[in-house]
Amino acid sequence: MKVLVTGGAGFIGSNLVRCLAASGADVCVLDDLSTGREENLSGLNGSVDLIVGDIRDAERVAEAARDAELVYHLAALPSVARSIADPVATHEVNAGGTLTVLSAARDAGARRLVYASSSSVYGDTPTLPKHEEMPVAPLSPYAASKLAGEAYARAFARSFGLETVALRFFNVFGPRQDPGSEYAAVIPRFAARLLAAERPIVFGDGAQSRDFTYVANVVQACVLAGEAGPDASGEAMNVGFGERTTLRELVAMLNDLLGTSIAPSFTEPRPGDVRDSLAEISKAERLIGYRPLVGVREGLGQTLAWLAGGAAPERPKEPAHTTREESR
Repeated sequence: MKVLVTGGAGFIGSNLVRCLAASGADVCVLDDLSTGREENLSGLNGSVDLIVGDIRDAERVAEAARDAELVYHLAALPSVARSIADPVATHEVNAGGTLTVLSAARDAGARRLVYASSSSVYGDTPTLPKHEEMPVAPLSPYAASKLAGEAYARAFARSFGLETVALRFFNVFGPRQDPGSEYAAVIPRFAARLLAAERPIVFGDGAQSRDFTYVANVVQACVLAGEAGPDASGEAMNVGFGERTTLRELVAMLNDLLGTSIAPSFTEPRPGDVRDSLAEISKAERLIGYRPLVGVREGLGQTLAWLAGGAAPERPKEPAHTTREESR
């Protein structure tokens, strides 16, 4: 079976590609390498076809989607902060690019497309946990663009018969997440500073909380969404761990794992950031059989091992709780 993974050289995408390749799938990756890195696919020589291209390029996307039975659409311009700095680019890639990928998947006769959405679509509503029946209220252009992609995915399921499943990821972390990016997520940013014996910088008071989700859990959800029955088609569902951790608790946990005691430095909150986040994951459990495998502390240990240059240990088997290059 041919599987296309857009954004497959990125953080989540490369972890998914490795899982798919290990299962024997014929994997094609489409990535423009603007945030993804070819070295994320190292060691997969011959088992993965990399096409370097932009998801806004209809011809390039059609080439990558040809004969694909299953499409995982993970390519995006990430980061709330980036979207506030350049909302037009965020819209063009995340909304317009998603429409291009959906059209290519439909034209190629793909059976299903799994779309990577975001918990940011819920906005800053005080209700916890966040569940799929809640009204959505995006605070940032990034969140709005992800919600637009969901709407297009649902419309293609209803209008064209292309099965689509939207997964709302909650604060994913783990190996291959770039700590050096200007828009790095909080865990690699904190971990990299602590490993360098520097104080992590917290935007706000540190009492804000997140449902941190280790990448192996997200990869599992993607695979399950690709295999699930027709009841999942046209649906959006949360993919998180189902517990929340404050940023102060995160710093304390990282210090404990590293054997350090470095206090964070606090600065002003950033615009567009959500105060608290927690996923209700019962819909994903019901429709695709999702249950998280790796807890936050264990995932942090594996992430620190990878950042420090060591090999991340194997993930547990039981639930953790109830190249072709474009000319330039």
